[in-house]
Amino acid sequence: MHPTHTLFLLGSLALTPIIQAHYIFSQLLVNDTPIGQDYTYVRKNTNTYMPSFTSEVISSPDAICNKGAHTMSSQTLTVKAGDKVGFKLAYNELIEHPGPGFIYMSKAPGDVNDYKGDGDWFKVWESGVNGPANVDTNWGTWQKPSMTFTIPKDLPDGEYLVRPEHIAIHEAHVGKAQFYMECAQLSVSGGGNGTPGPLVKIPGLYSAEDPGIAYNIWTDNPAPYVMPGPKVWSGRVSSGSNGGDSTSPAETPAETGTGAGNGNGNGGSSSSSASTAGFGSTSTHSPAFPTTFASPGNVPPGPGRWMGGWNSRVKGRSAM
Repeated sequence: MHPTHTLFLLGSLALTPIIQAHYIFSQLLVNDTPIGQDYTYVRKNTNTYMPSFTSEVISSPDAICNKGAHTMSSQTLTVKAGDKVGFKLAYNELIEHPGPGFIYMSKAPGDVNDYKGDGDWFKVWESGVNGPANVDTNWGTWQKPSMTFTIPKDLPDGEYLVRPEHIAIHEAHVGKAQFYMECAQLSVSGGGNGTPGPLVKIPGLYSAEDPGIAYNIWTDNPAPYVMPGPKVWSGRVSSGSNGGDSTSPAETPAETGTGAGNGNGNGGSSSSSASTAGFGSTSTHSPAFPTTFASPGNVPPGPGRWMGGWNSRVKGRSAM
């Protein structure tokens, strides 16, 4: 083989883990079935599969649907309350960064195709960590090809932006958490009269100083991970306009996982609405009280831990 071709091939192979380490949510799943093609119902962005870092999105409208997404035209998919809706990664990728996953919704005042997402948002799903945060496999989103939630039965009918988000925290300790987010356009029918909440604005959802955004995973004894953002709205009818206090259960609550321990927040302040995920994994409902679990101390590095497993994988796959 010609030396130039050999160098090109080696360079391409070296870049492959870097590309694989990044990801983008490009296609919808409805009741576990892929619908349409990439970006048929998901707004395509100009950032492609590259992450956005803390300093780039915390105070920027780019935090809503990613860079350039509000100018993209997408179709709107009609779904029913109670349907399972998922967001599949492009290129058959997997999520291979440690960190939490979230899904938010925002009701458009009219045609969702014209909506920039500058209204109120509420969280309908989250996936945290089950055990020490520096163990890859303890994260509920680890090596998953998609993130999926169930549309609450009590969700009012209308057109919505639905925003999946994964926050990779392997560089969060130096102020470089990686944000991967998109927006899909849905028209929901067959819903109820629930009052979603707590309500938040984007930007304004997170602060660079939030414990779950500025988190240090590079320690043998990591602190309990605090889930950023508001509590999950499970489809209950809420007493206040901000959805802060659930008073009656929905006919069929959103799907529940093993619980990520939600906190007491009821508004846009992420510092007061965070949840602590010590030994929780996936949650689509809010328990009646916050739960906090401490990570076990002095856990030695070893296989399966994000620090200990570092040398057993190509560095670029988790580090980039």
